[in-house]
Amino acid sequence: MNASENIQQFYQRIAHQTEEEVTALKPHINIFDRASCKGAAPYSRRDYYKVTLVRGKGLLEYADKAFEVDRPAVLFSTPKVPYRWVPAAGEQLGWFCIFNEPFANEQNELVTKLPMFQVGTDKLFYPDRETENEIAFFFEKMMTENAANYQHKQDVLRNYLHLIIHQVLKMQPAHHLKYHHNASERITALFLELLERQFPIDANFNVLELRSAKDFAAQLSVHTNHLNRAVKEVTGETTSHHISKRIISEANDMLRHTNWQIAEIAFALGFEEPAYFNTFYKKNTGFTPKEIRNVKLVL
Repeated sequence: MNASENIQQFYQRIAHQTEEEVTALKPHINIFDRASCKGAAPYSRRDYYKVTLVRGKGLLEYADKAFEVDRPAVLFSTPKVPYRWVPAAGEQLGWFCIFNEPFANEQNELVTKLPMFQVGTDKLFYPDRETENEIAFFFEKMMTENAANYQHKQDVLRNYLHLIIHQVLKMQPAHHLKYHHNASERITALFLELLERQFPIDANFNVLELRSAKDFAAQLSVHTNHLNRAVKEVTGETTSHHISKRIISEANDMLRHTNWQIAEIAFALGFEEPAYFNTFYKKNTGFTPKEIRNVKLVL
């Protein structure tokens, strides 16, 4: 698996030159016509956010599953989740917007706290024709504004980005719009963030340190039982289930997209012996790690 791609590397990959200085500390947003950026992107994480209106068919690949996109769709990607888009034959139309963490956090933004930018939530949405046309209109306006020399154009682009996001949010049930108001929700959000922060494991000398509810409770300065109750109350699943599910997801990623030996993967994921990893993996998936290297799930 490739390491995370930053915006500078993205511009190099598509042979795009920008007059604006792009750094990890400076707010940055840009908009592109998909027809001008052809070819399959490598499977990797990106250190930037991306919102895409896809008009064209293709395969959206994650670590353990893939989606065949056969109609107009809106795709959200975050630095937390690796993926790859493999275009099918035919036209690839639409637009996409990329922006970095400083832009997302400017003016006390809540954009990255919204459901589609969270781990474990839907990233792919199929709008109806009316919503698709409205989102297309906003992207076209963004393209026009981005080409202008207006001093505050980033603010204008931010407003159009908000409109696109809210068009998608309207498609979601109300329970997807909850924020973390009570103590259980805050603890659960912190737990999930801490869990995700351990990944990706990009080098085999990195070893997973937090692997149990007790480990996470100690980091969060709460009792293990308190953490377990909060996570179960908010998500309906146990703390151990979330941890195991995330380890399995990373294992799938490493098995399919690296050339590491299974013993190296086992060690990086915190297993002292490959046999322990094999038992854990088969218990959770029904497959052995060796078998999964040749398995491809299309949902």
